[in-house]
Parts: sequence; C-alpha cells; structure tokens
Amino acid sequence: MRWCAPCPNIGQRQHDKGGNVPFQAQKRGFAVIVLLLLIGWIATSAPLAWGQEEINRKTKIKVAPVYPDLARRMKITGVVKVMVTVSANGAVKDAKLVGGHPVLANAALDAVKKWRFETGPQESSGIVEFRFDPNQ
Repeated sequence: MRWCAPCPNIGQRQHDKGGNVPFQAQKRGFAVIVLLLLIGWIATSAPLAWGQEEINRKTKIKVAPVYPDLARRMKITGVVKVMVTVSANGAVKDAKLVGGHPVLANAALDAVKKWRFETGPQESSGIVEFRFDPNQ
C-alpha cells in the first residue's frame, strides 16, 4: 500500500497499487447513502392528504393540483409545502413555496391560489401541504 496525493474534497486516501479504495472509505460511503435514503423517507412519509392545512380558517373551495406530466414520467413523488396568506375576504392573497420538489412546486402553487376560505376579521396565514403520488 502507498499514500497517494490528496484527493479533491476528500483528503488523503490510502490506495493499493491497483487504485482500489480501502474498506473504511467504502463503509463511510455506504453510511452516507443510507443516511440520505433515511432522510428522503422521512421527508416523504407525511400523511396522505391533498391539502392538509394548518390555517385556522375553514376552506370553502379546494382545488386539487394537476400532477405535472414530467413528474409522472419521471415518477417523482413527494410533499410540497406552501405558505399561504389569506385576506379577510377569504381569497388567497399570497402563496410562497416553503419546501418540496421543484418539478411539483408550480402545480401546488397554481392550485392553492384558487382556494377560497371563510371570511375572517383579518388576514391569516399558514402552511398547506400537498402530497403528490401518481398511484393515488
């Protein structure tokens, strides 16, 4: 075994003459992959709902998002979170993306802008979650 020049963004690695990466580095790579899969699973394991709102006003009209054709072909699923500001008359005044896959984001934003809520004494805001799953 010999020490090679520092690898970019990795530091020094010990390689054998064939250029193989040692077992320790392989274990770390595997651990990173498992961690990323776990994070992805946690992010997409939200309850199934087309518009689970955390706004303290009742919804009068809900429009379901149109599943983007590109997302369907790429089999993209996930949750999109939108911060919604509702005016006193119940119309959606503003909607901003908080999180979610960019391919799914516009569909969620377009749908939530068409929602109508009960009237209230003042503006209110909250998070609306959309779950995208082509099998639903």
